[in-house]
Amino acid sequence: MTATLAKEVPPIEEPVLRKPSARKRLVPYWLLLPGIIWLLVFFALPMVYQASTSVQTGSLEKGFEVTWHFQTYWDAFQEYWPQFVRSLLYAGTATLLCLLLGYPLAYLIAFKAGRWRNLLLVLVIAPFFTSFLIRTLAWKTILADDSVVVQALNALHFLDVTDWLGWTEGDRVLATPMAVVCGLTYNFLPFMILPLYTSLERIDGRLHEAAQDLYASPATTFRKVTFPLSMPGVVSGTLLTFIPASGDYVNAELLGSTDTKMVGNVIQSQFLRVLDYPTAAALSFILMAIVLGMVTVYIRRAGTEDLV
Repeated sequence: MTATLAKEVPPIEEPVLRKPSARKRLVPYWLLLPGIIWLLVFFALPMVYQASTSVQTGSLEKGFEVTWHFQTYWDAFQEYWPQFVRSLLYAGTATLLCLLLGYPLAYLIAFKAGRWRNLLLVLVIAPFFTSFLIRTLAWKTILADDSVVVQALNALHFLDVTDWLGWTEGDRVLATPMAVVCGLTYNFLPFMILPLYTSLERIDGRLHEAAQDLYASPATTFRKVTFPLSMPGVVSGTLLTFIPASGDYVNAELLGSTDTKMVGNVIQSQFLRVLDYPTAAALSFILMAIVLGMVTVYIRRAGTEDLV
């Protein structure tokens, strides 16, 4: 009987793994092709053009030609290094303020907002519904000499401290470094809040409960659990804030003065007013190299590659 059943049971055939056809293997590359073409046309080619422009000599009337004049880089940096320092200082200050203001708000939306979460997220991105230029011009009214904000700061003697630090001039805020930093902070704050919220929202609430079961205080829970797990959002938010802020020129143009010009203002002036294209291109590449170096060091020191 056993021998008969053994003969009737067919042998189990091992599944044969078939290799995908050549057409199927090419599907991911076809899907990536539009994005690659977009990057080549609107990013790589302009970069190559600007690189060639930076080593040209000549004038707009006589024309420019590539002479591999790398001295333009050194001359541009030597003449405009104060604007580079000022840009990095303003951008770094605005990034720090965005982090200090944005982290509590992102924490509130992620853990405490409840049914109001979607409304608060809409309010965070609401400034994007209007033009960047309009948002910046609004700060000229907010920081005017006779505005309620400036009068309140005067009453609190806050402007005495900022005047001592050199960020304001007496009782005046507009056309000072403080006005430029305020504009940068306001305009780039959503770029800090959204990555922070995304990172905080991913944290498993059971980790907080486990910390409470181990008798950890709220401060210890935040220091040991919440903040380390939100580091991808911190890194992403600071990068999304610092990089565009360091090259911004609108806030310094509308809210600052000649003493608060950033390197973006110099590049804009060289391109559109002075018409010195090689110097403008060289300044752009110097700024890109400085920011890229700072970002590389920052990411390595932050110790996280899981960016939101």
